[in-house]
Amino acid sequence: MEALTQTVSTAIRTSDYPQLSLVFTSQWQSLGQGEQRTLAAHFIKSAVAASSTFFPAAFQSQTILSVITATLDHLPPIVEGAADNTLRQLLFEYKVNEEEDYSTAARILSGVRMETTDTSSVYYMSPIERCDVFVKVAECYLEEDLTVEAEGAVTKAGTIIENSGITFVKNDDDDDENNNDDDDDGNNKKKNKTDEQTMTLLLRYKSTYARILDANRKFLPAATKYHDLSTAYLYTDAIEEDDLLVMLGKAITCAILSPNSAQRQRVLGLVYKDERLQQLDSIPQFQSHSSVLTKMYLNRIVQKQELEQFESSLADHQKAIMADGLTIVERGVLEHNMVAVSHLYTSIYFSQLGDLLGVIDGEKAEKVAAKMITDGSLTGSIDEMEGLLYFHPSATNESSLLRWDETITTFCGQLNKVTDAVRAS
Repeated sequence: MEALTQTVSTAIRTSDYPQLSLVFTSQWQSLGQGEQRTLAAHFIKSAVAASSTFFPAAFQSQTILSVITATLDHLPPIVEGAADNTLRQLLFEYKVNEEEDYSTAARILSGVRMETTDTSSVYYMSPIERCDVFVKVAECYLEEDLTVEAEGAVTKAGTIIENSGITFVKNDDDDDENNNDDDDDGNNKKKNKTDEQTMTLLLRYKSTYARILDANRKFLPAATKYHDLSTAYLYTDAIEEDDLLVMLGKAITCAILSPNSAQRQRVLGLVYKDERLQQLDSIPQFQSHSSVLTKMYLNRIVQKQELEQFESSLADHQKAIMADGLTIVERGVLEHNMVAVSHLYTSIYFSQLGDLLGVIDGEKAEKVAAKMITDGSLTGSIDEMEGLLYFHPSATNESSLLRWDETITTFCGQLNKVTDAVRAS
């Protein structure tokens, strides 16, 4: 055993990859399980200690990658200095920065050992550190569109955030005036730095979560998350204004793609009242967004050319064709236009309706109308013999409902601000 240990140390010092491969493929087969674990730990400690000369060159060797995999799978309960975690972090960064192999990087980092309660353990990690690991894993999986794996990681991060009470904290510069001693000033600077790190982590978590909801076509909650991110300027100035506008644009995209509902109307209203809405016209990707959003919120008909311009800005997963042959956005705009038409007509032939909507034929218009009437999103009836759609005005005063809806939207916005203020205090 001592001879093998010396052989490993020498091989690491001289970057003798074949010798390391020989030790960990054939020679250590004669060792007992405990000795194998001891030798694996020795390799990892020695490699990390010599990381400035051994890595990253060793990561380019498939032979050494096989050795690393073998040793990481045969570790004792504790490796001195948590060297195995350090090795995983080094390999993770190499896979991301040099090879852009994100899924492999995510799997490597997922194996990091994390102690949650024993602060004396070499594997102890604070809630923020553990959350950062899972967010990094989720971000990597998303780079390769592995949404199931990404969702599993971001869910773990969300659990840590919820259980630990991690939240946005506003830095209050006025508090510094009340601290007259150098020690207090040092503590405040440390606290402010930690707060900024916490905010950055939360923003990454929220961004990752929003992207997962978006990728899974859960567009309504994704719209809410994106809009929440677009208001990050309330907490930090670390994010560029253009990046916040992109989040606002994504919020509009997801709101428009969401199924027609009262909750969707509230989200549309929330974004419609955002004072930055018109600024999106200067971003090529979102040039049509403010126009389409305004028409949807005000129950106006969206024209075919506007739909086509909006659809050209969508990601592939947002262009999926549904069972009825319509894309997600075509169905969403069609349902919206159907409601908008109901405010203009008491009855209409389906052939005319198809022409008016400009996206489908009369037969598809009838199927969509039937579905909307069945699920309660449209009040009306169908005369199949005549090919007519009759709209039945609601007995409820619609303007009163709209005013009530606006009141609820405003209240929710104010409640969010109050909640954030309480958490920051």
